[in-house]
Amino acid sequence: MEFFRIKRDIPFMRHAKVLNAISIFTFLLAVFFLATRGLHLSIEFTGGTVMEVSYPQSADLEKVRGIVGGLGYADVQVQNFGTSRDVMIRLPVREGDQSSAKQSEQVLAALKTADASVELRRVEFVGPQVGRELYTDGAMALLFVVVGIMIYLAVRFEWKFAVAAIIANLHDVVIILGFFAAFQWEFSLSVLAATLAVLGYSVNESVIIFDRIREYFRKIRKAETPDIINKAITSTISRTIITHGSTQMMVLSMLIFGGPSLFYFALALTIGILFGIYSSVFVAAAIAMWLGVKREDLVKPVKKKDDGQPELP
Repeated sequence: MEFFRIKRDIPFMRHAKVLNAISIFTFLLAVFFLATRGLHLSIEFTGGTVMEVSYPQSADLEKVRGIVGGLGYADVQVQNFGTSRDVMIRLPVREGDQSSAKQSEQVLAALKTADASVELRRVEFVGPQVGRELYTDGAMALLFVVVGIMIYLAVRFEWKFAVAAIIANLHDVVIILGFFAAFQWEFSLSVLAATLAVLGYSVNESVIIFDRIREYFRKIRKAETPDIINKAITSTISRTIITHGSTQMMVLSMLIFGGPSLFYFALALTIGILFGIYSSVFVAAAIAMWLGVKREDLVKPVKKKDDGQPELP
């Protein structure tokens, strides 16, 4: 399916140095923010108290946030779960608070002052040790995804494409983390899930382009590598606009209308998709070109038949 077809190939690789320079600059900037500011981790990673309360009618989440924030909790998370009457409150660990029980009692008392009918359903404490384990497990999951993608691309295509795709995809991940470090947005398990989703999403676009490059290497025997890459990218532009455009509309809907519980998840996806398009189309293909990918890497050499005639690949 195509919205349009471009008849003349766009010379993307002519500007590969400029595009790669932009990528290096954004990557180094993201690394700088990660090194100087670090990630603002949520209580899933740092530990804290989780409260579940219930109201007889739909809860006013903004009012609840204001009440809890008035107690000195700057990073409190308040969201519905199950129904609009049930509210989950996540409280970070504060210096001077000796137990989760005292935290929950203080918050419940403040909530009852505003609405005496509120009921406490559950209190759970997430210790720092559990948070560290989640952080470590998340980093291991990210590592396994990267290794798996590299093995898959090396088997399906060629090691130069595998290296190019991994560099491009790590570029996307580091930039997402860089945004969250620069603006000190909360990094939670849902954001980690979005980051892993972006990895898979980006590699899918890279595979489409790499597959088209291999196809054109087989069809066009005398063209140079930059011309083949330009033709492959140009021929996939319509498909890129359709798939990424429709996905981005859905993600933006979550970002705008999803509320606080989905905001940072959708924000990470939005950043990842935008930079994923850029890196898959420009960065990965350009790196493959710099690594010296050629027709012989992707097409089997000509074999001789028993009668001495060449056998086409």
